[in-house]
Amino acid sequence: MAEFKSNKVVINASPEKIFSFLADFNNFEKLLPEQVTNWQTTGEKCSFTIKGMADLAMHISEKQEHSKIRYSSEGKSPFPFHMDSEFNETTDGKTETQVIINAKLNPMLKMMASRPLSNFVNILAEKLKEEMERE
Repeated sequence: MAEFKSNKVVINASPEKIFSFLADFNNFEKLLPEQVTNWQTTGEKCSFTIKGMADLAMHISEKQEHSKIRYSSEGKSPFPFHMDSEFNETTDGKTETQVIINAKLNPMLKMMASRPLSNFVNILAEKLKEEMERE
């Protein structure tokens, strides 16, 4: 499995608020970069296209109340993966957050996808910070 971790981001919001936001794919679209098109969701599942890369689909496969949400690939995704959003409250009442993708990629796909997937997790983490601190 290839692992792609975002930078850790400190968000001025509670883990409860972040958990509630991320537990609903209807909110997730606000975090996606402009390269993502064809977004569709039912709240618990979603599918989308990353321009020039792939069509992906995922569902919420695990929730650890106020600390972690796991999204897992399904259906038409070209490779198996899971993406974790992990968050922990800091001593000053903020929340440290990180997005991690683990994907089963062959060596050729890993070479082609490493940069886009690394950028993707960092964009998700940064946009989550922006969205949570906007309110």
